[in-house]
Formats: sequence, C-alpha cells, structure tokens
Amino acid sequence: MTLQAILFDLDGTLINSEPVWLTVEHEVMDWLGGPWDVEHQNAVVGGALWSTIEYMLALSGASVPPEAVAERLLGRMAELLPTELAVMPGAKELLTEAAAEGIPVGLVTSTVRALADVAIDALGRHHFALTVAGDEVENTKPHPEPYLKAARLLGAEPARCVVLEDSPTGVRAAEAAGCAVVAIPCVVPIDHAPTRMVLPSMEGLTVERLRSLVPRP
Repeated sequence: MTLQAILFDLDGTLINSEPVWLTVEHEVMDWLGGPWDVEHQNAVVGGALWSTIEYMLALSGASVPPEAVAERLLGRMAELLPTELAVMPGAKELLTEAAAEGIPVGLVTSTVRALADVAIDALGRHHFALTVAGDEVENTKPHPEPYLKAARLLGAEPARCVVLEDSPTGVRAAEAAGCAVVAIPCVVPIDHAPTRMVLPSMEGLTVERLRSLVPRP
C-alpha cells in the first residue's frame, strides 16, 4: 500500500479554532496591557504555547510569570472551545472515508494535551489511531519531530504519510519530516510549491487523491 497513514493538524485544519484563539489572546493581552490584532495572531499561528506566551510577554513588556499567562490562556480556551467548536468543511467526510479504507489516521498538534483532548473528544476520539500533543515532544513545529514521532508510532514511513496542515509553521514541520503535504490555509497564506498541494478546503478531497501524492513502492 503506497499510502500508509494520514496525519492531521488540529487548530485551523480539522477545527476552526483560530477565531476562539484570537478572542482569548485579546482578553489575555488586555490583562497584560499590550496590543493584539490579526497581525500578532499571524505571527504565532501554528506555534507552540510557550513560544506564543514568550511573544506576548515581549510585546506587552509585562512582568508576569509565563505559567500565569498559560493558566489564563488554557483556562479560557477550555471554557470557550466546546461551545464554539466548528469542524472544517470536508473534515468529517475525509475522516470517515479513511476509516472505511482502513488507512490509519493520526492527529499531530502543537496544542498541549489538556486542551487538545477537549477538541478530540468533540470530534470523536475513535477517528484517530494516535494523537501527539505539543507537550509530548521535545521540539514542536516547525521542527519535524512531531510528525516523525507520529509516523514511527504508526509504523509508517514518513514518505508514505500525507499531512494536512493550515499554517506555514506546520507545513515546514511536515516537509522537514519528509511527508507529502496538503496545505489548506486558514489564517496565513501558503505559497504553492512542488513539495505540496495547496487547496482552499478539504471539501471533495478523497483518499484516492491523497494516494496520488505518495510514491509507489
């Protein structure tokens, strides 16, 4: 079988959580006493929690412990996400088709486990053969470690995995791991390149089309 696994990012790829993140980041930056707008969100989209917090503290100049900022961010996200959760168009259909075809599906996110589990439970944990969260790797995206770890745990070759991502950070991680990439930009544009397919959404995307992206043995 040429396609051994499909690996999904979470925020902005499977779920449209970016508006919720923007709302919460605004609240936290109001508390920190700094500015926050779409430009600042774009600077951190797809990145790890602690790099986002470092950016927010540097921007605001606030002398607040990073742990306190993390508590506020994660607490408000855990409150809002279940009520605001919106599945991206085409995601459920692709997950269902992958299951019917017996293709293992992994979820690889920079979101920490406690918050990722809120979304995973809402989406349906049964869709995923494994999930890798941002606090379960030493190096988060754009480092290739998260995708290399997922492929290894699934017993798949990275070159025979297709990754679906919405951010340049995630795309860099997947390509550095040697995976085929389907980019579906959500907040930040992603350029076309020979190493990736760029689509406006997952609507109409099939497992057969994903198979065409990986080399035949």
